[in-house]
Amino acid sequence: MASLLSTKDNLDVLYEDNHIIAINKRVGDIVQGDKTGDKPLGEIVDEYLREKYNKPGNAFVGIVHRLDRPTTGLVIFAKTSKAMERLNAMFKEREMQKTYWAIVKNKPEQEQATLVNYITRNNQKNVCKAHIKEVPNSRYASLTYSVIGKLDNYYVLEVDLHTGRHHQIRAQLAAIGCPIKGDLKYGFSRSNPDGGISLHARRLSFIHPVKKEEIVIIAPTPDDAIWNSFLNTL
Repeated sequence: MASLLSTKDNLDVLYEDNHIIAINKRVGDIVQGDKTGDKPLGEIVDEYLREKYNKPGNAFVGIVHRLDRPTTGLVIFAKTSKAMERLNAMFKEREMQKTYWAIVKNKPEQEQATLVNYITRNNQKNVCKAHIKEVPNSRYASLTYSVIGKLDNYYVLEVDLHTGRHHQIRAQLAAIGCPIKGDLKYGFSRSNPDGGISLHARRLSFIHPVKKEEIVIIAPTPDDAIWNSFLNTL
């Protein structure tokens, strides 16, 4: 079953004001253009804003962070250069609180733990490895997870990121024997029907870059049987 990609007409807008816009990304959406040539989410947001506000030229759409193509959930874009500059600084200084949900097959040894690893990246294969100790060309990575749900065959983890490394959650969970459902690249046994992985950027909390008030945005999970069965346990 192929996933339904985002377009300007079906864009799932979670929050919008004069400075920022937050989107619930679908499986298969790419945030920024890559070698595939597929239309990135940034361009789709631009089309959406131009049509909504009847703009004659391109809208300002600033990319401040990314999500992997097979991942779903919350992506925020800046609508002004001022907001982009401040959001970039907030991401760099770790002033954004990012929370993810992940479905895994195996239960972690501990119900809750902080994982500290050193991650290396193979650019040719676009895969990362989480090491216990520092190795050449590795980058420090830290996250905290907790088990928040148990289903018939899976567990649901909530993950709070302390750093923002490439494929960090995928690599660190795989390193403790808990690859994410559907993530063949990191050791899961089979793919998901839509080609995605069961990793969802659930929540983002931060101080608004212009209004200076706290903003909390939550992205609904994909409408599929396993996510829905988890939601029914809450």
